[in-house]
This record gives sequence, structure tokens and C-alpha cells, in this order.
Amino acid sequence: MKHLLTIEGSDSSGGAGIQADLKTFAALGTYGMSVITAVTAQNTCGVTMVQNIDEKVVEAQINAVFDDIRVDAVKIGMVSDKQIIKTIAARLRFYKPAIIVVDPVMVSKSGYRLLDPDACETLIKELLPIATLVTPNLPEAAVIVGYEVTNKKDMLKAARDIIALGAKSVLMKGGHLQDSADDLLYDGIDAIWFTGERINTKNTHGTGCTLSSALAANLALGLSLPDAVRISKDYISIAIANALDIGSGCGPTHHFVNLYRKAGLL
Repeated sequence: MKHLLTIEGSDSSGGAGIQADLKTFAALGTYGMSVITAVTAQNTCGVTMVQNIDEKVVEAQINAVFDDIRVDAVKIGMVSDKQIIKTIAARLRFYKPAIIVVDPVMVSKSGYRLLDPDACETLIKELLPIATLVTPNLPEAAVIVGYEVTNKKDMLKAARDIIALGAKSVLMKGGHLQDSADDLLYDGIDAIWFTGERINTKNTHGTGCTLSSALAANLALGLSLPDAVRISKDYISIAIANALDIGSGCGPTHHFVNLYRKAGLL
């Protein structure tokens, strides 16, 4: 069994963050471990409070996992403080995991800023150069490259610029495009477009966390990068299409829909 580590914030409602990552790892047949970077008070309607974890505690969590258990891949999500980012980067440079997927979480779906403005530059300088794959949406890509990304031409230019910042590959998510929802995978040589399907539902809480975790798991399972993207996109599409109508806001995706079907629960 492959061992996956998520370094991420906690979501008290269970739809995103650490909780979504661990569900995804389990659904894909891998063993999940976690390093909590922040505790958020949130539900399907939004985030009301964030408490960062002391960087020494973050460091101790990372050391505790790596010193005892083989780590086949790491997924990094919400890391809102620049000192926490520096600590994570330093420890991962020391332990050298083979696969690192960085989801540059900046703003929650409800609009709550999850990355301190002064930490953005630190994320770019510290995490992109160690990333196997970076998974920004268009607004996140725009922050990273410093200009608007609104169409496919912009996406390809931004992907090249993100590679120039040190990342080995980029999956730019096109959900914010006006005329399509296509995603772009770029590794510095080949550009591959993946057709995106828009699913008519408000229940999309945690989709970015879930996709990046699925990518980390599928890469750890030995899939090529294009195959990992294709299979991970299929997984998140099914999870969104069968999303759970929980709470009064944007509900979560159904991470275990395939397992529930096999068990006869759906």
C-alpha cells in the first residue's frame, strides 16, 4: 500500500482540507497521514475563523511522520503563514519525497482569504521549486504570475511562467473560463488539454483539495502524469455529480461514491 501525506488546514465541516484529502486517499486505496497547518472554523456557508498552528508544531508533525513511516507522495494545501511555508519547504528538502503536489490555496470558495498577502511570495519562492506538480485555478495562477489569466492563450503563457519559477509541471484548472472548463497540463515541453465538464450543482465544497489529493495518490500508484490527471479528473467529476446535499450552503463532493455503489449502498 502506498503512503500519502497531506500538509494542509483542517475543515471543521469535513468537506475540504485535511478531511477531504484523507477521504480521497482512502477512496483510492492508499494510506493517508496528515500534518495540520491551521484549524479553520467553517461550514458549507463559509469560513468564520482561522488559527494557524505554530511552525514548531508543524515541523514536529512532519518529522514524526518521516522519521517512522515511508512517504510515497506529499500533497500541500492550505499554508497561510510565511514561516510555516519556510518550515515545510526546509523539511521536505531534507527528507526529499519523490512526489510533491502543491495546491496553492489562496481564497476559500466563500471568499475568505486563506493565504496571508505577505506569504504569497514565500509560497512562490519556497514551494514551487520543490513541486512535482502545481494545481492552480485561474485566479491563483494570476496571483502567481502577476497578470490576468482569462483565456486559453493566457493559461499557456502562465503555465510556462510557472515552470520558469521552478515547478516541474503545472495543471491549470480552467473552471473559471467563460466558454469552457478545460484544464491544461504542461511540463515544460508538452501541453495537453483535458476537456472539462460543467456539472450543474452548488455542492462543490472541497473540489480543489480532492483533485490535488487524487493526483498525489495516482502518481504514487505509478501512473504517468497524463494518466494521473485523466483518472483524477474522472474521480472528481463523479464525486461532484453525486455531491452530498449537506448544510444550507455549498455541500461537499461524495468521495466514496464508487465504494458505496460496490457495497450496494447507492
